[in-house]
Amino acid sequence: MTHPLLSLNQATIKYAPLADALRVTADAGYTSIGLWREPVAEVGLAASVKLVEDSGLRVSSMCRGGFFTLAEGAERRAAIDDNRRAIDETAALGAPALVLVAGGIPAGSRDLIGARSRVTDALGELSDYALEAGVTLAIEPLHPMYVSDRAVVSTLGQALDIAEQFPAEAVGVVVDTFHVWWDPQVLDQIARAGASGRIASYQVCDWATPLAADVLLSRHYPGDGVIDFASLTTAVVASGYAGDIEVEIFNQEIWDASWPEVAGRTASAFDAVVSPYLSGVGVL
Repeated sequence: MTHPLLSLNQATIKYAPLADALRVTADAGYTSIGLWREPVAEVGLAASVKLVEDSGLRVSSMCRGGFFTLAEGAERRAAIDDNRRAIDETAALGAPALVLVAGGIPAGSRDLIGARSRVTDALGELSDYALEAGVTLAIEPLHPMYVSDRAVVSTLGQALDIAEQFPAEAVGVVVDTFHVWWDPQVLDQIARAGASGRIASYQVCDWATPLAADVLLSRHYPGDGVIDFASLTTAVVASGYAGDIEVEIFNQEIWDASWPEVAGRTASAFDAVVSPYLSGVGVL
């Protein structure tokens, strides 16, 4: 058996269809999986719910919603509507949180401040809906190298500045080591998030250079890079978070490996560099 808090994010075995991802994850001894909307859509929501129930696995999170930075118009309305559907899917699958990627600067714009403000506006439209569904909207700050095209929210502090405008049950944050390890304020911000019950998900993977030509694919197994999992995990645990911990890796070489091999290697890496700092922490 793997550590009881370890969850395999489906992106780590990207090419596995939902049924295969659930089987591989369960066979490797995991008790939890983080799902993505696209594989769920491929088989349909009702069939996905049945597959998850039959697998015996918990769903630690649903990825992803967001992309809120467009100016008002038909495309923004479509994005808001799609996020409502994502909330419904998250609730149906029993996941506690929908991970949100804020969105980058819209084409033709240089207005970073305005783009960030539209993220807050979107959450204002969605927070009550999420609250009624029992789903936490989890803002994931991304490393600043993604600010132009993926996420105008770059630090945990920025994510909390937005989240704290809403009930903690409706809007929280994701602590993803790949994205926040570099931030000199990260430990203080983790404590801040814990004080208001805002940590909706903890995700771990490592950072190593040189980065891939496509920087999106630069994640590594925990322990294969420079991230200090001791300090970050200790801070997350001290904050009061006791939920599942996902390993989420985007890396072409890992994607091309066999799924059982990746699941096993992920569990071993987690046991080596994350588990030692989880003593006494139980499953929510």
